[in-house]
Amino acid sequence: MATSFNMMAFAVNCSTQRRHFFSDSFDHLKISLASAFTKPILTGLHQAQLQFDVTRTMRNTTEKLLDAFVDSVYEFSDHPLLPSQSNYAPVEELGEAILVTSIQGKIPEDFPGGVYIRNGSNPLFGGLKSTKSVFGRSSPMWVEGEGMLHALYFKKKSDGSWTVVYNNRHVETETYKLEKQRNKPSFLPAIEGDSLAILFAYLLNWLRFGKVDKHLSNTSVFEHSGKYFSVAENHIPQEIDILTLKTLKNWNVNGAWNRPFTSHPKRASDTGELIIMGMDATKPFLEVGIISADGKKLVHRVDVKLNRCSLSHDIGITQRYIIIMDFPLTIDINRVFKGGQLIEYNKNGYARIGVMPRYGDADSIRWFEVEPSCTFHIINSFEDWRRVWGCRALDSVIPGTDRDLNKSEFFSHCYEWRMNLETGGVKERNLTGTKFSMEFPVINGNFIGFKNKYGYTQVVDTSLSSNSAIPNFGGLAKLYLEEPDAEFPLEEKQVEELVKVEYHMFEKFVFCSGVAFVPKEGGVEEDDGWIISFVHNEDTNKSQVYIIDTKRFSSEPVAKITLPGRVPYGFHGAFMPISL
Repeated sequence: MATSFNMMAFAVNCSTQRRHFFSDSFDHLKISLASAFTKPILTGLHQAQLQFDVTRTMRNTTEKLLDAFVDSVYEFSDHPLLPSQSNYAPVEELGEAILVTSIQGKIPEDFPGGVYIRNGSNPLFGGLKSTKSVFGRSSPMWVEGEGMLHALYFKKKSDGSWTVVYNNRHVETETYKLEKQRNKPSFLPAIEGDSLAILFAYLLNWLRFGKVDKHLSNTSVFEHSGKYFSVAENHIPQEIDILTLKTLKNWNVNGAWNRPFTSHPKRASDTGELIIMGMDATKPFLEVGIISADGKKLVHRVDVKLNRCSLSHDIGITQRYIIIMDFPLTIDINRVFKGGQLIEYNKNGYARIGVMPRYGDADSIRWFEVEPSCTFHIINSFEDWRRVWGCRALDSVIPGTDRDLNKSEFFSHCYEWRMNLETGGVKERNLTGTKFSMEFPVINGNFIGFKNKYGYTQVVDTSLSSNSAIPNFGGLAKLYLEEPDAEFPLEEKQVEELVKVEYHMFEKFVFCSGVAFVPKEGGVEEDDGWIISFVHNEDTNKSQVYIIDTKRFSSEPVAKITLPGRVPYGFHGAFMPISL
């Protein structure tokens, strides 16, 4: 087919040149020449069309044969949910926004207008699917499933009252639309299970769809240059209409970013640029990028030159540096060929933190060896001793739900690393005690990359999480990062003081997700604002949004907003100040 098109191009080129050569007086000669050239062009077009039809027919036949093979060999079944996991089950799209009328308490007068939006897994066709075949069994991770956005809109009226509206909608990635059109599970799960089954899942997904796995877009939501995006680690972001939640298009920075994209990009306050990274299972394993403030250009891109694919979920920034976490939770297809698992945490593997100048390259990174651990989320990082605060565990709850969460190693606690660029030394310490496990940290976004006094986390209900094999968050914590914990038992203290922690615990069987910090309009102090969170009561099966005054953190929420339907537990939330 390529040869035919090349001949056609040559013929057209010749024809054009000759038409310019002859004068208008030679019309009859031009007609003869045109006739002479038209015949081979039409012949070439006909041959090209025939080849295209043959190719399309062969492709359609191959697709049908592969589909028939999958249908006959594979059996899909619902990935089982324990009773304690019932609120991980998916919900239907509403189809239109709904006015919220049930509000207990009062939305503060100085609360900003805008949208509180949270991303999360909402699998098609009833839930996550496992498969059984002659090749064995394969199943997804508990964090998989098509993304769904849940949004609560706040509009203040002229009389001081509030209009609150709720909506939800799936993020329509290419693979979402593909399966939706087929109206049945089509992609084979390829994360956990028997090695042969995982390898064949990858192969068959690629042969049928040109992709080894689904594009989930279920993890986080962020804004850049007035545009809003949904994202998950395994693909580029999707731009969304923040008012309708409609998916608009993929965002590849005008074609400059063609690899996965972190769920936690960071905006540099001095330039407005967006710091990103993307991990991949093949080299280059990790690249870091910087996007211009207007979102139109990738101004810097660097291969970090890792020798393994670390499952890096977060990236840190300071005023001058980028913080890279290279920890021993890795993705390695070679393990699958040897009978192992695709994703694995190696507690005996090395761990290190990289400090790279913002516009540096791999050679400019200073690496600091640290104790092996698993850190998904950074609380903050800043220049003072190149400090990094994060939520650190001694083992990983990813990939599987078959982990014994009775083991304390799976529960994370707030932690600090201090890197000294002059000596190459690093100091580590726990920031909080071991009574409560904490994850999904947030801070006042105006302090990202700068020394901050306060952080906020979701608190794990360790007893119930042990039974459900998935973390359940039964409360919230406020970290006073500059104040020592005067009440902590002396025998449990370290050389460095643990920090003060204030708690906001929920009733039994009430859990939260998607916590975000909302700065107060005209606020002066760092903690002037509110924590907002989706909350679900498993006894009543009702979902609400809580607004908690961060100055009176342990007090009752200032407002509890009852939603018109159940909202499944999800991942990261954000508050976007917008005009409605």
